[in-house]
Amino acid sequence: EQLKEKNPHRSVTTKVKNDLYAYGDESLLSVLLNNLIDNAWKYSSKTADSIIEFGSFKENNEEVFYLKDNGIGFNMKYVSKIFEVFHRLHNEEYEGTGIGLATVRRIIIRHGGRIWAEAAPNEGSCFYFTL
Repeated sequence: EQLKEKNPHRSVTTKVKNDLYAYGDESLLSVLLNNLIDNAWKYSSKTADSIIEFGSFKENNEEVFYLKDNGIGFNMKYVSKIFEVFHRLHNEEYEGTGIGLATVRRIIIRHGGRIWAEAAPNEGSCFYFTL
């Protein structure tokens, strides 16, 4: 809602699964989600009808959370770099410092989890994580 208020001209459909629960440090998990949502918002800004989806599913008795968008995506050959500080895959066309996903990774590791991503150029991105 905060992002929609700042950008009322954007057409963004948000889908959030009901009854999502996680145990962890509330303030750190808030930073984690804000960074992931900000990235999805930013990198889907050039998509006419943006879709941002947050949900979870069970895999091997583990809750896997995901945040998915239909934005510009990225080439998977660079996936190992996206969680490193100051490694940005997109030029200055998009604002950012290059620390958001590195911060997300550190928070997830601190919670004993893991994070990974899947994407394709111009087909969006999906970030998966466990806690």
